[in-house]
Amino acid sequence: MHASNSRLAFIDALKAVASQFIVLHHLAFYGPMSDVANDLAPALFAWFSQDARIAVQIFLVIGGFLAAKALAPAGTLISAKPLMLLMSRYIKLVVPYAAAVIFSILCAAIARSLIDHHSIPNPPTLRQLLAHIALLQNILAYDSLSAGIWYVAIDLQLFALLLGTLWLARSMGDQYDGMPVFSVLSVIALALGSLFYFNRDSNWDSWAIYFFGTYAMGALTYWATEAEQEPDWLAVIAGVVIVALLIDFRSRIAVALVTAVVLGISRRWGFIADRPKAKLLAYLGKISYSVFLAHFPVILIVNALFYRLAPGNATANAFGILVAWLASNVAGIVFYRLVESRSGGWLASAQIGIQHSLHRLAPVVRVKS
Repeated sequence: MHASNSRLAFIDALKAVASQFIVLHHLAFYGPMSDVANDLAPALFAWFSQDARIAVQIFLVIGGFLAAKALAPAGTLISAKPLMLLMSRYIKLVVPYAAAVIFSILCAAIARSLIDHHSIPNPPTLRQLLAHIALLQNILAYDSLSAGIWYVAIDLQLFALLLGTLWLARSMGDQYDGMPVFSVLSVIALALGSLFYFNRDSNWDSWAIYFFGTYAMGALTYWATEAEQEPDWLAVIAGVVIVALLIDFRSRIAVALVTAVVLGISRRWGFIADRPKAKLLAYLGKISYSVFLAHFPVILIVNALFYRLAPGNATANAFGILVAWLASNVAGIVFYRLVESRSGGWLASAQIGIQHSLHRLAPVVRVKS
Protein backbone atom coordinates (compact mmCIF):
# COMPACT_ATOMS: atom_id res chain seq x y z
CA MET A 1 0.00 0.00 0.00
CA HIS A 2 2.94 2.23 0.26
CA ALA A 3 3.22 4.98 -2.28
CA SER A 4 5.53 4.45 -5.13
CA ASN A 5 8.09 7.06 -6.08
CA SER A 6 6.98 7.08 -9.72
CA ARG A 7 3.25 7.60 -10.02
CA LEU A 8 1.21 5.41 -12.35
CA ALA A 9 -2.29 6.85 -12.76
CA PHE A 10 -4.07 3.54 -13.32
CA ILE A 11 -2.46 1.96 -10.25
CA ASP A 12 -3.27 5.03 -8.16
CA ALA A 13 -6.92 4.74 -9.24
CA LEU A 14 -7.02 1.08 -8.20
CA LYS A 15 -5.41 1.94 -4.85
CA ALA A 16 -7.88 4.77 -4.29
CA VAL A 17 -10.92 2.57 -4.82
CA ALA A 18 -9.51 -0.40 -2.88
CA SER A 19 -8.51 1.73 0.11
CA GLN A 20 -12.04 3.13 0.39
CA PHE A 21 -13.49 -0.38 0.37
CA ILE A 22 -11.13 -1.33 3.20
CA VAL A 23 -12.24 1.66 5.27
CA LEU A 24 -15.91 0.85 4.66
CA HIS A 25 -15.28 -2.80 5.51
CA HIS A 26 -13.81 -1.84 8.88
CA LEU A 27 -16.67 0.58 9.52
CA ALA A 28 -19.16 -2.23 8.95
CA PHE A 29 -17.16 -4.86 10.83
CA TYR A 30 -15.91 -2.99 13.91
CA GLY A 31 -17.67 -0.90 16.49
CA PRO A 32 -21.22 -0.50 17.75
CA MET A 33 -22.40 2.05 15.15
CA SER A 34 -22.81 -0.60 12.44
CA ASP A 35 -24.65 -2.90 14.87
CA VAL A 36 -27.20 -0.16 15.60
CA ALA A 37 -27.52 1.04 11.99
CA ASN A 38 -27.62 -2.45 10.51
CA ASP A 39 -31.44 -2.63 10.30
CA LEU A 40 -31.49 0.30 7.87
CA ALA A 41 -29.69 -1.72 5.16
CA PRO A 42 -28.83 -5.22 6.42
CA ALA A 43 -27.74 -6.60 3.04
CA LEU A 44 -25.40 -3.66 2.42
CA PHE A 45 -23.87 -3.86 5.89
CA ALA A 46 -23.44 -7.62 5.53
CA TRP A 47 -21.62 -7.22 2.20
CA PHE A 48 -19.24 -4.56 3.51
CA SER A 49 -18.67 -6.52 6.71
CA GLN A 50 -17.89 -9.84 5.05
CA ASP A 51 -16.98 -9.29 1.39
CA ALA A 52 -15.47 -5.81 0.96
CA ARG A 53 -12.25 -6.94 2.65
CA ILE A 54 -11.43 -8.81 -0.53
CA ALA A 55 -10.19 -5.46 -1.88
CA VAL A 56 -6.89 -6.21 -0.13
CA GLN A 57 -6.16 -8.63 -2.99
CA ILE A 58 -5.85 -5.60 -5.27
CA PHE A 59 -3.05 -4.26 -3.11
CA LEU A 60 -1.29 -7.64 -3.07
CA VAL A 61 -1.27 -7.83 -6.88
CA ILE A 62 -0.13 -4.21 -7.18
CA GLY A 63 2.58 -4.89 -4.60
CA GLY A 64 3.99 -7.75 -6.67
CA PHE A 65 3.75 -5.71 -9.87
CA LEU A 66 5.66 -2.75 -8.39
CA ALA A 67 8.20 -5.02 -6.66
CA ALA A 68 9.05 -6.66 -10.00
CA LYS A 69 9.35 -3.21 -11.56
CA ALA A 70 11.74 -2.02 -8.84
CA LEU A 71 13.77 -5.17 -8.20
CA ALA A 72 13.97 -6.94 -11.54
CA PRO A 73 12.36 -5.08 -14.45
CA ALA A 74 13.85 -7.56 -16.93
CA GLY A 75 13.39 -10.58 -14.65
CA THR A 76 16.88 -10.57 -13.08
CA LEU A 77 17.64 -8.87 -9.76
CA ILE A 78 19.44 -5.62 -10.55
CA SER A 79 20.77 -4.79 -7.07
CA ALA A 80 23.97 -6.17 -5.58
CA LYS A 81 22.82 -5.29 -2.04
CA PRO A 82 19.66 -7.30 -1.24
CA LEU A 83 20.00 -6.86 2.54
CA MET A 84 20.14 -3.10 2.11
CA LEU A 85 17.00 -3.26 -0.02
CA LEU A 86 15.20 -5.31 2.61
CA MET A 87 16.23 -2.98 5.42
CA SER A 88 15.13 0.03 3.37
CA ARG A 89 11.78 -1.60 2.74
CA TYR A 90 11.35 -2.30 6.45
CA ILE A 91 12.13 1.28 7.42
CA LYS A 92 9.89 2.69 4.67
CA LEU A 93 6.97 0.64 5.92
CA VAL A 94 7.56 0.80 9.66
CA VAL A 95 8.22 4.53 10.23
CA PRO A 96 4.63 5.58 9.36
CA TYR A 97 3.28 2.26 10.66
CA ALA A 98 4.83 2.78 14.11
CA ALA A 99 3.36 6.28 14.27
CA ALA A 100 -0.05 4.83 13.38
CA VAL A 101 0.22 2.14 16.07
CA ILE A 102 0.97 4.80 18.71
CA PHE A 103 -1.96 6.87 17.40
CA SER A 104 -4.21 3.81 17.63
CA ILE A 105 -3.13 3.11 21.23
CA LEU A 106 -3.99 6.69 22.24
CA CYS A 107 -7.35 6.66 20.45
CA ALA A 108 -8.22 3.27 21.94
CA ALA A 109 -7.57 4.67 25.41
CA ILE A 110 -9.94 7.58 24.71
CA ALA A 111 -12.59 5.24 23.27
CA ARG A 112 -12.37 2.95 26.32
CA SER A 113 -13.04 5.92 28.56
CA LEU A 114 -16.29 6.59 26.67
CA ILE A 115 -17.74 3.12 26.07
CA ASP A 116 -17.08 -0.54 26.75
CA HIS A 117 -16.98 -2.53 23.51
CA HIS A 118 -15.11 -5.62 22.34
CA SER A 119 -13.85 -3.90 19.17
CA ILE A 120 -11.62 -1.54 21.18
CA PRO A 121 -8.10 -2.98 21.62
CA ASN A 122 -6.86 -3.50 25.17
CA PRO A 123 -3.87 -1.53 26.49
CA PRO A 124 -0.74 -3.10 24.99
CA THR A 125 1.95 -4.96 26.87
CA LEU A 126 5.59 -4.15 26.14
CA ARG A 127 6.09 -7.50 24.39
CA GLN A 128 2.98 -6.94 22.30
CA LEU A 129 4.22 -3.51 21.24
CA LEU A 130 7.70 -4.81 20.38
CA ALA A 131 6.15 -7.65 18.36
CA HIS A 132 4.20 -5.07 16.36
CA ILE A 133 7.30 -2.97 15.66
CA ALA A 134 9.10 -6.13 14.52
CA LEU A 135 6.05 -7.01 12.37
CA LEU A 136 5.76 -10.36 14.12
CA GLN A 137 2.46 -9.86 15.96
CA ASN A 138 0.52 -12.46 13.96
CA ILE A 139 3.30 -15.03 13.98
CA LEU A 140 3.66 -14.63 17.75
CA ALA A 141 -0.14 -14.66 18.21
CA TYR A 142 -0.52 -11.23 19.78
CA ASP A 143 -3.80 -9.35 19.47
CA SER A 144 -3.61 -6.60 16.88
CA LEU A 145 -3.42 -3.00 18.08
CA SER A 146 -5.14 -1.72 14.96
CA ALA A 147 -7.30 -3.18 12.21
CA GLY A 148 -5.71 -4.47 9.04
CA ILE A 149 -2.09 -3.90 10.01
CA TRP A 150 -1.39 -7.59 9.43
CA TYR A 151 -1.03 -6.49 5.81
CA VAL A 152 2.11 -4.47 6.56
CA ALA A 153 3.81 -7.55 8.03
CA ILE A 154 2.75 -9.69 5.08
CA ASP A 155 3.91 -7.02 2.63
CA LEU A 156 7.41 -7.14 4.11
CA GLN A 157 7.42 -10.94 4.10
CA LEU A 158 6.32 -11.05 0.47
CA PHE A 159 8.94 -8.50 -0.56
CA ALA A 160 11.61 -10.50 1.30
CA LEU A 161 10.49 -13.77 -0.29
CA LEU A 162 10.54 -12.34 -3.81
CA LEU A 163 13.86 -10.59 -3.18
CA GLY A 164 15.44 -13.74 -1.74
CA THR A 165 14.16 -15.85 -4.62
CA LEU A 166 15.56 -13.45 -7.21
CA TRP A 167 18.90 -13.21 -5.39
CA LEU A 168 19.24 -16.99 -5.14
CA ALA A 169 18.37 -17.44 -8.82
CA ARG A 170 20.94 -14.85 -9.86
CA SER A 171 23.63 -16.44 -7.68
CA MET A 172 22.96 -19.76 -9.45
CA GLY A 173 23.53 -18.20 -12.84
CA ASP A 174 20.20 -16.76 -13.85
CA GLN A 175 20.68 -16.11 -17.54
CA TYR A 176 20.07 -18.89 -20.05
CA ASP A 177 20.20 -17.90 -23.69
CA GLY A 178 19.73 -14.28 -22.63
CA MET A 179 16.61 -15.00 -20.56
CA PRO A 180 16.22 -14.89 -16.75
CA VAL A 181 15.02 -18.48 -16.66
CA PHE A 182 15.84 -19.41 -13.07
CA SER A 183 14.30 -16.26 -11.60
CA VAL A 184 11.02 -16.62 -13.44
CA LEU A 185 10.79 -20.39 -12.92
CA SER A 186 11.52 -20.01 -9.20
CA VAL A 187 8.79 -17.40 -8.79
CA ILE A 188 6.39 -19.57 -10.79
CA ALA A 189 7.17 -22.62 -8.64
CA LEU A 190 6.45 -20.70 -5.42
CA ALA A 191 3.29 -19.23 -6.93
CA LEU A 192 2.00 -22.67 -7.92
CA GLY A 193 2.73 -24.02 -4.44
CA SER A 194 0.82 -21.11 -2.96
CA LEU A 195 -2.19 -21.30 -5.28
CA PHE A 196 -2.64 -25.06 -5.26
CA TYR A 197 -1.69 -25.85 -1.67
CA PHE A 198 -0.81 -23.16 0.90
CA ASN A 199 -3.60 -20.69 0.00
CA ARG A 200 -6.15 -23.46 0.52
CA ASP A 201 -5.16 -23.86 4.18
CA SER A 202 -5.87 -20.86 6.45
CA ASN A 203 -3.34 -22.13 8.99
CA TRP A 204 -0.70 -20.55 6.73
CA ASP A 205 -2.28 -17.08 6.62
CA SER A 206 0.34 -15.51 8.91
CA TRP A 207 3.05 -16.35 6.38
CA ALA A 208 3.97 -14.92 2.99
CA ILE A 209 3.62 -18.23 1.17
CA TYR A 210 -0.16 -18.15 1.74
CA PHE A 211 -0.41 -14.92 -0.26
CA PHE A 212 2.48 -15.42 -2.66
CA GLY A 213 0.30 -16.72 -5.49
CA THR A 214 -1.52 -13.39 -5.55
CA TYR A 215 1.68 -11.35 -5.17
CA ALA A 216 3.36 -13.37 -7.92
CA MET A 217 0.44 -12.67 -10.26
CA GLY A 218 1.48 -9.03 -10.10
CA ALA A 219 5.18 -9.74 -10.62
CA LEU A 220 4.60 -12.20 -13.46
CA THR A 221 2.13 -9.80 -15.10
CA TYR A 222 4.82 -7.12 -15.14
CA TRP A 223 7.32 -9.45 -16.77
CA ALA A 224 4.74 -10.86 -19.19
CA THR A 225 3.94 -7.38 -20.48
CA GLU A 226 7.51 -6.08 -20.59
CA ALA A 227 7.62 -6.75 -24.32
CA GLU A 228 5.58 -8.44 -27.03
CA GLN A 229 6.18 -12.16 -26.54
CA GLU A 230 5.04 -15.46 -27.95
CA PRO A 231 3.14 -17.18 -26.52
CA ASP A 232 0.98 -14.59 -24.77
CA TRP A 233 2.24 -15.19 -21.25
CA LEU A 234 -0.49 -13.05 -19.70
CA ALA A 235 -3.04 -15.49 -21.11
CA VAL A 236 -0.96 -18.41 -19.81
CA ILE A 237 -0.93 -16.89 -16.31
CA ALA A 238 -4.71 -16.42 -16.44
CA GLY A 239 -5.18 -20.00 -17.62
CA VAL A 240 -3.17 -21.47 -14.75
CA VAL A 241 -5.05 -19.41 -12.16
CA ILE A 242 -8.38 -20.46 -13.69
CA VAL A 243 -7.33 -24.10 -13.23
CA ALA A 244 -6.58 -23.35 -9.56
CA LEU A 245 -10.04 -21.80 -9.24
CA LEU A 246 -11.70 -24.81 -10.86
CA ILE A 247 -10.02 -27.08 -8.32
CA ASP A 248 -10.92 -24.84 -5.37
CA PHE A 249 -12.82 -21.64 -6.07
CA ARG A 250 -11.72 -18.73 -3.86
CA SER A 251 -13.26 -15.34 -4.53
CA ARG A 252 -10.07 -13.65 -3.31
CA ILE A 253 -8.05 -15.41 -6.00
CA ALA A 254 -10.65 -14.55 -8.63
CA VAL A 255 -10.40 -10.85 -7.68
CA ALA A 256 -6.61 -11.09 -7.81
CA LEU A 257 -6.79 -12.63 -11.28
CA VAL A 258 -9.07 -9.88 -12.57
CA THR A 259 -6.72 -7.27 -11.09
CA ALA A 260 -3.67 -8.86 -12.71
CA VAL A 261 -5.36 -9.09 -16.11
CA VAL A 262 -6.57 -5.49 -15.93
CA LEU A 263 -3.08 -4.34 -14.93
CA GLY A 264 -1.56 -6.30 -17.79
CA ILE A 265 -3.99 -4.84 -20.31
CA SER A 266 -3.41 -1.30 -19.01
CA ARG A 267 0.34 -1.69 -19.46
CA ARG A 268 0.15 -3.47 -22.80
CA TRP A 269 -2.25 -0.90 -24.24
CA GLY A 270 -0.19 1.98 -22.89
CA PHE A 271 -2.55 3.77 -20.52
CA ILE A 272 -1.19 2.62 -17.17
CA ALA A 273 0.83 5.80 -16.66
CA ASP A 274 -1.70 8.51 -17.50
CA ARG A 275 -5.26 7.13 -17.32
CA PRO A 276 -7.69 7.84 -15.80
CA LYS A 277 -7.10 11.57 -15.66
CA ALA A 278 -8.86 12.10 -12.33
CA LYS A 279 -7.09 14.26 -9.77
CA LEU A 280 -9.18 12.99 -6.85
CA LEU A 281 -8.39 9.34 -7.62
CA ALA A 282 -4.73 10.19 -8.13
CA TYR A 283 -4.55 11.92 -4.76
CA LEU A 284 -6.49 9.22 -2.91
CA GLY A 285 -4.18 6.63 -4.46
CA LYS A 286 -1.15 8.64 -3.38
CA ILE A 287 -2.32 8.80 0.25
CA SER A 288 -3.86 5.31 0.34
CA TYR A 289 -1.20 3.94 2.72
CA SER A 290 -1.77 6.84 5.12
CA VAL A 291 -5.55 6.38 4.94
CA PHE A 292 -5.06 2.68 5.61
CA LEU A 293 -2.87 3.36 8.66
CA ALA A 294 -4.83 6.24 10.18
CA HIS A 295 -8.46 5.26 9.63
CA PHE A 296 -9.01 2.72 12.41
CA PRO A 297 -8.09 5.03 15.32
CA VAL A 298 -10.53 7.57 13.88
CA ILE A 299 -13.21 4.89 13.59
CA LEU A 300 -12.71 4.03 17.28
CA ILE A 301 -13.27 7.63 18.41
CA VAL A 302 -16.28 8.32 16.18
CA ASN A 303 -17.88 5.01 17.17
CA ALA A 304 -17.45 5.83 20.85
CA LEU A 305 -18.87 9.33 20.49
CA PHE A 306 -21.96 8.46 18.45
CA TYR A 307 -22.76 5.31 20.40
CA ARG A 308 -22.49 7.20 23.68
CA LEU A 309 -24.64 10.11 22.47
CA ALA A 310 -27.26 8.06 20.57
CA PRO A 311 -26.92 4.40 21.62
CA GLY A 312 -30.21 3.21 20.10
CA ASN A 313 -30.74 5.63 17.22
CA ALA A 314 -30.12 3.84 13.91
CA THR A 315 -30.25 7.01 11.81
CA ALA A 316 -27.82 8.87 14.05
CA ASN A 317 -25.38 5.97 14.01
CA ALA A 318 -25.66 5.67 10.22
CA PHE A 319 -24.77 9.35 10.04
CA GLY A 320 -21.87 8.58 12.38
CA ILE A 321 -20.61 5.99 9.88
CA LEU A 322 -20.62 8.66 7.16
CA VAL A 323 -18.76 11.05 9.48
CA ALA A 324 -16.20 8.35 10.31
CA TRP A 325 -15.65 7.60 6.61
CA LEU A 326 -15.01 11.26 5.80
CA ALA A 327 -12.90 11.76 8.92
CA SER A 328 -10.80 8.71 8.02
CA ASN A 329 -9.84 10.32 4.73
CA VAL A 330 -9.10 13.65 6.41
CA ALA A 331 -6.91 11.79 8.91
CA GLY A 332 -5.16 10.12 5.97
CA ILE A 333 -4.42 13.51 4.41
CA VAL A 334 -2.99 14.87 7.68
CA PHE A 335 -1.03 11.67 8.34
CA TYR A 336 0.44 11.75 4.84
CA ARG A 337 1.59 15.36 5.21
CA LEU A 338 2.96 15.04 8.73
CA VAL A 339 4.39 11.51 8.67
CA GLU A 340 4.50 9.51 5.44
CA SER A 341 5.71 12.28 3.13
CA ARG A 342 8.52 13.07 5.58
CA SER A 343 9.58 9.48 6.11
CA GLY A 344 11.66 9.61 2.92
CA GLY A 345 14.18 11.87 4.66
CA TRP A 346 14.30 9.55 7.65
CA LEU A 347 14.79 6.61 5.30
CA ALA A 348 17.70 8.33 3.57
CA SER A 349 19.36 9.06 6.93
CA ALA A 350 18.85 5.46 8.05
CA GLN A 351 20.34 4.13 4.79
CA ILE A 352 23.43 6.27 5.29
CA GLY A 353 23.75 4.98 8.85
CA ILE A 354 23.40 1.37 7.71
CA GLN A 355 26.00 1.85 4.99
CA HIS A 356 28.47 3.35 7.48
CA SER A 357 27.89 0.42 9.84
CA LEU A 358 28.49 -2.09 7.05
CA HIS A 359 31.68 -0.33 6.01
CA ARG A 360 32.94 -0.43 9.60
CA LEU A 361 32.12 -4.13 9.90
CA ALA A 362 33.75 -5.09 6.60
CA PRO A 363 37.41 -4.81 7.78
CA VAL A 364 36.57 -6.78 10.93
CA VAL A 365 35.00 -9.55 8.86
CA ARG A 366 38.01 -9.68 6.54
CA VAL A 367 40.44 -9.91 9.45
CA LYS A 368 38.50 -12.72 11.13
CA SER A 369 38.20 -14.68 7.91
